[in-house]
Amino acid sequence: MTRTLLDAGVVRHAAVGVLRRNDLGTMTTAAPDLYPHQWSWDAAFVAIGLARVDVPRAVTELRSLLAAQWSTGMVPHIVFAPGTGDYFPGPDRWGTDDAPARPAGYRTSGICQPPVHAIALRHVLDRGKENGGLDALVAREFAAESLDGWLAWHRWLATARDPDGVGLVEIHHSWESGFDNSPRWDGPYSRITAGPVPPFARRDTHHVASVAERPSDEEYTRYLWLVEQMRSVGYDDDRVLDVIDFRVRDVFFSAVLAAAAEVLAGICDEFDRPDDAAEQRGLAARFRAGVSSTVDPATGLARDVDVLAGEWIGPQTVAGFAPLVAGGDAGLLAAQRALLRGPRWMGHPALRYPLPTSTSPVSPDFRPRTYWRGPVWPFLNLLLGWAARRDGADDLHRDLRDASLAQLSDLTFAEYYEPLTGEPLGSHAQAWTAAAALEWLGG
Repeated sequence: MTRTLLDAGVVRHAAVGVLRRNDLGTMTTAAPDLYPHQWSWDAAFVAIGLARVDVPRAVTELRSLLAAQWSTGMVPHIVFAPGTGDYFPGPDRWGTDDAPARPAGYRTSGICQPPVHAIALRHVLDRGKENGGLDALVAREFAAESLDGWLAWHRWLATARDPDGVGLVEIHHSWESGFDNSPRWDGPYSRITAGPVPPFARRDTHHVASVAERPSDEEYTRYLWLVEQMRSVGYDDDRVLDVIDFRVRDVFFSAVLAAAAEVLAGICDEFDRPDDAAEQRGLAARFRAGVSSTVDPATGLARDVDVLAGEWIGPQTVAGFAPLVAGGDAGLLAAQRALLRGPRWMGHPALRYPLPTSTSPVSPDFRPRTYWRGPVWPFLNLLLGWAARRDGADDLHRDLRDASLAQLSDLTFAEYYEPLTGEPLGSHAQAWTAAAALEWLGG
């Protein structure tokens, strides 16, 4: 798109400015007004963007996250920044201080998020190699020192969260999916009767979404109830299974693990660790197969599994395109790409930009202003574009890039966007949105 290409320098300068302003030195806040801490998969995307402009700082982002890894191998979904005031969900809401696996000296949540980190590490290594000199040295040294940590993270997911070896990661909270209030979780949450939970505060400023755009108070009560259940057993992986009211095999999370394990296998090859590489390729194959097994022949979309109810979860959400992230069978991927580009998704005539919505515009669940129930999420477009390029779907990669840059040229770098009007929603100056712009712009 001509306008985007002409404005590339302006977009790059503005995106770098967001990352610099959100920089706490060793970690990047997701968005200062609403998310003043470090989020796990946000940090991975931030590192991808930072690697385009500052490889050592990208390394620091991943290093600071990994430093808070639990002894089990889990990478927590929030690392709380020192010196920040309490807010929901603040450190004292989590009660992880008594969790035996929590690392000393860090305040973290007790749950996780999708494992994009090996993909981020691959980007850092590639940018270091392209730049040469100190950047190459710093990137390789970090990869060597952190490799065991990333392997432990994948192994924890493959054991603690897929104990039956079905190739699908089980999550115990919708926050773990990253798709907090998606229609995917309506069924599981409808069966939860929340007990007493601590009160919570909601912060809203002119930079963040109105309360109406975010999950409801009733939803937050259920969210906190699940945290209370995990707290009650010290976040012990085995004991959580006996008390938790939310057990879902998350197809999109599983797809990210499949993709990340394949990438980590390649990194292991570079560092002469053939046994680890073989292990990761085995995990990638297992979770690719798990993802493929969930595809609904009627809709062509992948589905989650509600473990407690023993039933499929199949609303029309972007998570249904999990096979495009996982990779695998060429026929399945071609069918999914055709579906994604069709009139129920990117090709819907009412969209401001031809980009995937979090819920299909033709779904009865579609809410264009409500968080994961309709809006477009820039970081997710980047992930889908990366996977398209990996699999040789250069036309899809190009179309996602061009439409994304056109959207992001408003320079708000919003958390998410209204799909019909293009209005920026949620918090502005969102770090991973700025990072996505930098990666789309390239070198």
